[in-house]
Amino acid sequence: MDLSIIIVNYKTKALTLACIESVFSSTTSYNYEIILIDNASNDSTIQSVNERYPEVITIANTENVGFSRANNQGILISKGRYVLLLNSDTIVQPDTLDIMLRFMDENPIVGASGCKIVLPDGSLDKACKRGFPTPSASFYYAFGFAKLFPRNPRFNQYQLGYLDPDQQYPIDSLVGAFMLVRRETIEHVGMLDEEFFMYGEDIDWCYRIKEAGWVNYYYPRTQIVHHKGASSRRKPFKIIYEFHRAMILFHNKHYRKKYSWLTNAVVYIGVGVKLGLSLARNKLRPTR
Repeated sequence: MDLSIIIVNYKTKALTLACIESVFSSTTSYNYEIILIDNASNDSTIQSVNERYPEVITIANTENVGFSRANNQGILISKGRYVLLLNSDTIVQPDTLDIMLRFMDENPIVGASGCKIVLPDGSLDKACKRGFPTPSASFYYAFGFAKLFPRNPRFNQYQLGYLDPDQQYPIDSLVGAFMLVRRETIEHVGMLDEEFFMYGEDIDWCYRIKEAGWVNYYYPRTQIVHHKGASSRRKPFKIIYEFHRAMILFHNKHYRKKYSWLTNAVVYIGVGVKLGLSLARNKLRPTR
């Protein structure tokens, strides 16, 4: 088996079916398997997938175990030389799998790679190429300096806005919406850290992959479409909380011992302030 594609579904039935259809409609000489993990959606996704695509391997969880743990469930039973984390709200292009797998086969030092990701309006999903969220990078990103100075490397350490999205290069971090990982790399660094419930696990994985001597690579010779949730809609408290909790988890795991107590205190206060602001803004949004 060349590739194991792992898709986690949580109440995104229509998007999940479209994602799977886009995979089966792609053109590649590589063989692959699709593993779908449903996090207790209770929306008949598993039934619909089993009926339409009986070749898809399905796992039905009785509770929402989170993104990391669900993906790990898929990794544990996967058989491919490569593992692809693929969001349920994405659409791959006909050439995506073939181009990315050929790139990985030709570049054995690359532990993980990602393609260009665009939003439905054609604009870049900036999360597809990122730097690590060091205290300074996180500060400039969280408090708007990156938007004010989009071409300045100092203020764009996180989203790397100064780098051409149509050029290829090694980067710090990819995004879990499309992350192609070599089997040997997973055996070397381990699977996703399940302490991260639904955010931060991809950055943590990329950090460990790079620390272990592998290369994370951005390869925009193909692209996928990412249908992200509408930003104008009110989000559940847990989503906002987990987003900010992931920041603290990552910092404590990789940076806390490298910085002074003062820097750490500033990080914790900054995340707290950002959480408060996010909750306040969210409360003003419509529920639908």
